[in-house]
Amino acid sequence: MRYQLIGVNHKSAPLEVRERLAIPESRLPDWCRDLAAHPGIEEGMIISTCNRVEMITHTSNGSANLRGFLYDRFDLKAEELDPHLYEFGEKEAVRHVFRVASSLDSMVVGEAQILGQVKEAYATALAVGAVGGHLAQLFTRAFAVAKRVRTETAVGASSVSIASVAVELAKKIFGTLQGKNVFIVGAGKMSELAARHLIAHGCASIFVSNRTYDRAVGLAHKFGGQAIKFDDLYDSCDRADIVITSTGAPHPIFRREQGEQFLARRKNRPMFFIDIAVPRDVAPEMAKLDGIFAYDIDDLQQSVSSHVADRRVEAVRAEAIILSEVEKFEAGFEAREHALDVVPTIVSLHDHLETIRQAEIDRLRGRMGKLTPEQEMAVEALTRGIINKVMHTPITTLKSAAKEAEATTVIDVVRRLFNLQEKAEKEKAKPVTKNDEVGTAS
Repeated sequence: MRYQLIGVNHKSAPLEVRERLAIPESRLPDWCRDLAAHPGIEEGMIISTCNRVEMITHTSNGSANLRGFLYDRFDLKAEELDPHLYEFGEKEAVRHVFRVASSLDSMVVGEAQILGQVKEAYATALAVGAVGGHLAQLFTRAFAVAKRVRTETAVGASSVSIASVAVELAKKIFGTLQGKNVFIVGAGKMSELAARHLIAHGCASIFVSNRTYDRAVGLAHKFGGQAIKFDDLYDSCDRADIVITSTGAPHPIFRREQGEQFLARRKNRPMFFIDIAVPRDVAPEMAKLDGIFAYDIDDLQQSVSSHVADRRVEAVRAEAIILSEVEKFEAGFEAREHALDVVPTIVSLHDHLETIRQAEIDRLRGRMGKLTPEQEMAVEALTRGIINKVMHTPITTLKSAAKEAEATTVIDVVRRLFNLQEKAEKEKAKPVTKNDEVGTAS
């Protein structure tokens, strides 16, 4: 196995380091392309959340200079970054991916959001062609492992998330949230989770602001709140007792001068800011104002510790499942390495279906005109997913038959079914190496 992983998370790096490494969602496709094109890397994807930035690759020779990639892209020196980095290879990289997907490496052990975030990261890399057969096998298995952990243990039994812990903190500060006014800045998934918990705890009213006003309207409508245009944020924010902010802004949107204005209009009645964004939305100097109480995502660690203790026994059971799954994945990988006799047919089948896919996409563009980047990504993800599903059964059959006497017959049937005869004969004349093998999600 030639998997290699490098990254930082909430345990290895403080918030001021993690926010320097945050990758805007809009830039993630380009970063995935660049990572996959980096010397020594065959496939690559990036997981970027509020608590981690990780790069997972399959390399050509088992080792690539991922640290150099990070230094260059983030314009950081080795002494600034190295103390906070962790790096895993081969079996340990597989184990780490399984643990992340199963939420055993999360700030809130068992929280459900990380699996969705990993799936979105995988879909992004897949859509831009940065993921091939090796990472597809790894992450398809990781998703299955995460499902098994949730099914066979109670590690995710209660609904806990960063958003819910933030709301718990607000409740501890006020004693009760009954009658409190809340301002939510940012209309993403974390904000929606926070709104859901706030309503459940009796908040009087919810205001929602987002740079895209329609998204603010949609979220406010869900919870009977009021949408505020982002341009009016500073004129309206003082109406709230609690501000929960989670945007993708590269710099703080709340600074000391805004805090002073809010307090003046509130006649010094206190305001509480809970900032769950990375990079931070609330500048540290805000907390120095009398009457402003600001908490960032690392401040939530103390509240999280009780949840970790409650789930420790279940986490031990989950770790045992993961160790077992890592061994099975490694054994399966070795078995796949021995199935090289069927590689030329698999390669031909993949190329044949990819040609059809590209032709259909070109035909769609001719009828629909220029697509937006989001539409391009959606089309790529959809069509690649269809190809993987079509290839799954014949490839599984070919690999299962590889060690049996019937292998030649099965290969011949697949060639005939997909009209691969001519191309397969050409491929047979070529020397086959391990790097030629193409796998699909299974």
